[in-house]
Amino acid sequence: MNRFIKINSRLFLIILTIPLIFGGCRRERGSRRDGADHRTEQVTNLERIREKGVLKVVTEFNSTSYFIYRGQPMGFQFELLNALANHLALELEVHVCNDLQQNFRDLTEGEVDLIAMNLTVTSDRKQLVGFTLPLQQTRQVLVQRKPEHWEKMNQTQLETNVLRNQLNLAGKTIYVQSGSVHASTLMNLSDEIGGGIQVREVELESEQLIQRVALGEIDYTVCDENVGLVNNTYFPVLDVKTAISFPQNMAWAVHLKSDSLKAEIDDWIRDYRETRSYTRLYNKYFKNRHTYRNIHSEYYALGSGRISKYDEILKKESESIHWDWRLLASMVYQESRFNPEAVSWAGAFGLMQLMPRTARNYGVTIESSPRAQVRAGIQFIQWLDERFREVITDDQERLSFILAAYNVGYGHIQDARRLAEKNGSDPNLWIGNVEEWILKKSDPVYYNDKVVKYGYARGSETYHYVREVLERYEHYKNIINSDVIASSRPVEE
Repeated sequence: MNRFIKINSRLFLIILTIPLIFGGCRRERGSRRDGADHRTEQVTNLERIREKGVLKVVTEFNSTSYFIYRGQPMGFQFELLNALANHLALELEVHVCNDLQQNFRDLTEGEVDLIAMNLTVTSDRKQLVGFTLPLQQTRQVLVQRKPEHWEKMNQTQLETNVLRNQLNLAGKTIYVQSGSVHASTLMNLSDEIGGGIQVREVELESEQLIQRVALGEIDYTVCDENVGLVNNTYFPVLDVKTAISFPQNMAWAVHLKSDSLKAEIDDWIRDYRETRSYTRLYNKYFKNRHTYRNIHSEYYALGSGRISKYDEILKKESESIHWDWRLLASMVYQESRFNPEAVSWAGAFGLMQLMPRTARNYGVTIESSPRAQVRAGIQFIQWLDERFREVITDDQERLSFILAAYNVGYGHIQDARRLAEKNGSDPNLWIGNVEEWILKKSDPVYYNDKVVKYGYARGSETYHYVREVLERYEHYKNIINSDVIASSRPVEE
C-alpha cells in the first residue's frame, strides 16, 4: 500500500485523492423495536452480540488505523480488532467513518458495538460513552513546518525558528478535526494564556490536516504525538516536538450500558498488552521505518486511490458481467496477488490463475497481456454464471457458487450440491448448506458416495476462498469508491 522522497508532488496526489476515495460514513441503519427496553438491551449486549455472532465496529481510515496495502486490509486498529474478534470467537464487521460525532451517535443509537480508534479519555466523554482500558498513552503536539533550508541548520538555529513556547500560539490560527479533543485542548490553552488562539474546526481527519501543513496550505494543526511521529518520518519538513498537553490515555469506546462487553474487552486488553504480539504490532505501525515507507508507496490505497495498477483494466472488463470491479479485484488478489507472471504448482498462471486447458479454450497463454488474461477469466466467470443461472436465480447467492466453482471446478460444486440435496440441505444456498458439503469432499465417506461424479476435492480451500474474497471485497468497499479510478502508470495491454 515505497518511496517517499519528493514531498510536493507526492503530497499533492494524496490530498487530491482523499475526498474521492472515501464516500463518507455510509452504513445501513439498523431498525429498533418500538417500546424495547433500551437499558436491558444494552446491559446484556455481549450476549446479544454472541447470539448474532458478529461484532460491529467503526474505525477510521488513515495510515495507522485501517487502510489497504497491496490489496490487503491492514492497520494497527484493524489488526487489534482481528485479535479481539478471534478471542471472542466472533465475526468482525468493520465500518469506517472519520466523523467523530457521527461515530459517537452511532454508538449511542446501537448502530455499532464499539468505536475502535485512538480516543482520548476525558471526563466529558466519560459522560457519553464507556471507555475500555487504555491501549496506549500519548500527548497532543503542535504540527508546524520547519523553516526554509532547515536541512542546513544546526539544532540551535532550528529551535529558534519554530514555536516551542505555548504563549507564542497567541494570534495563530490552528486547524483541528471537528469534534476532536484537540479543539477543546486548544480552547482551554487559549484561556490559560489570555486568549488569542484561533481554533478552526473542520471536517478533516488529523492526517489530512497534517498533510496540508506539509504542503503549506495551512500553518498549524494538532495531533496525537504517536501519529505525529509516524507522519514526520515521511514528511521530514514537519516539526512535532512542541507538546500542548500532558500524556493522556487512549482507549476504545462502548455504549455506557455495555457493561458485559466492556468487562470482556478489558480482560482481553489487560492480557494482550503484555504479549509480544502487541509489542510487535505497535512497533510495526509506530516505530518501524520500513512500514512507513511501504504504506506511502504506490500500493497504498489511502495515498494512491488504487488497489492495484490493473484497476482500470478490471473496471473496464468487469462491465461485461455487471460485476463491481472491486469484487473482481478481490478475486484477482486471491488468485495471483496481482502478479501476471504467477504460476501455481498445478500450472495455473497469470492474474486470473487459469488452468492451461481452460486458458486454451479462451485463447490465452502465460505470455498473454494482463488485459487478455483478465478478459479470459471474465469469459470463464460468464460461462459459470450461465451454468448456475437457471437453478440459482438470486444474483448474490449465485455469486458464491461462481467463486467456488472458479476455485475448485464446476463439477466438484455440482457434486457438493448433490450431496447437500441427498442429506437434507438446500442445494441452492451456499452458506451453511453447500459450503458444508464441499468441505466433506475430502472425506472418503462422502467422495465415494454414489452421487459424487468427480471424486476427491480439497474442499477447505474452496470454503475459505469464497469467504476471503467476499470479506476482502467488503474492505475494498469501505475504502475505495466504486466510481473512482486514480490515474496510474500505464500497464501492458
